[in-house]
Amino acid sequence: MAKFLVWSWQAIDPLGQLSEGSMLADNRSSVEAQLFAQQLQLLSARKHTGSRSGCWHIQQKIQLFRQLATLLQAGIPLADGLVLMAKQHQYREWRALLLRIEQQVSQGVSFSDALRQWPGIFPPLFISLIHIGELTGKLDECSRRLADQQEQLYCLHKKVMKALRYPLFILAVALAVTAGMMGFVLPEFAAIYRSFNASLPAITLAVMAVSDWVTTQGGWWLLVAVIATAFWLTLRKNHPRWKEYEQKLLLKIPLVAPLWQGQILSQIYTTLSLSQQAGIPLLQGLTAVEQTLTPLLWKKVLTRLASQVAQGTPFWHAVDSAGCFTPLCSQLIRIGEESGALDLMLERLAIWHHDHTQELADTLAAALEPVMMITIGIIIGTLVLAMYLPIFQLGDAMSAG
Repeated sequence: MAKFLVWSWQAIDPLGQLSEGSMLADNRSSVEAQLFAQQLQLLSARKHTGSRSGCWHIQQKIQLFRQLATLLQAGIPLADGLVLMAKQHQYREWRALLLRIEQQVSQGVSFSDALRQWPGIFPPLFISLIHIGELTGKLDECSRRLADQQEQLYCLHKKVMKALRYPLFILAVALAVTAGMMGFVLPEFAAIYRSFNASLPAITLAVMAVSDWVTTQGGWWLLVAVIATAFWLTLRKNHPRWKEYEQKLLLKIPLVAPLWQGQILSQIYTTLSLSQQAGIPLLQGLTAVEQTLTPLLWKKVLTRLASQVAQGTPFWHAVDSAGCFTPLCSQLIRIGEESGALDLMLERLAIWHHDHTQELADTLAAALEPVMMITIGIIIGTLVLAMYLPIFQLGDAMSAG
């Protein structure tokens, strides 16, 4: 997403009068183009820096459309509602954007067309649902359902990421503590033990051998790992197909695959059911879903699905042959197509995958917590035992002597 900034500008109107104001744009050329469309000649423009990182976060968009739905249901006109939200918003970028959209709406531009001018902020699904709301006269209902759908997907995404990050964080802490003890603490103990010329337990000898390897060879291996990581990140950036390989690998990892697949399928079916209920054609809905997905693998899957459906292939058959969907998907979609209740079946699929993924995330977090604690306990206990066991043996030997 482009980093849109607020620009303060001064310009001359056709009558030679000086005008000034502020607007949202990604560069000076965009400011000049917008002013030219308003028959204004730019004199100067100054950008405001220091915008906060969470300005364009999905939570801000959820809050925006939820507030808009409330205002519209209260009988407030769209233009007035946009002005009210602009005055109350905490980010100046959003204030400038909302005022710009309000200006266009007041000039007769439809709300969906005004949003369409900012593709880096509003995904195609947002624009499609708002357009349906304008056509049906239910803009408040579409805005509310859009906010509910995005909030549901966001909460599920957070829970899945938390379930996947937790074991990785615990493992990283355990490795860091182990490396620190082997690199700095154990060598001191090893020097003391060597000065006594006494026989050491096997566990101490083994841990000391690992400590010697860490202090002598570990630095080189760490350098190799850093170089390999940098090379891998470069490949991911310059060759998007590497990301696709990684995503295919994710679908084969036992604990990670069900969580990741469930989250993506929940997003796909939630969006499709919402678009079907709003009256958006299936092909247009598939295109909207494809543009809202981030993983390259799933974007290609949705593109193939749309292509097969456009050629006359039943949707359930295209899903069944894709290879990335669960068996339940094609079964319920087939029932929905044959009974004319595709939107209902898609909604049930979305609910099932959402609940199932939440249950998996909760189960994984609950199951891994004791496992990780036991693993850390074994690692730290082994190190402590290896360090202090020779002390008791040396004490016994000195007492005997």
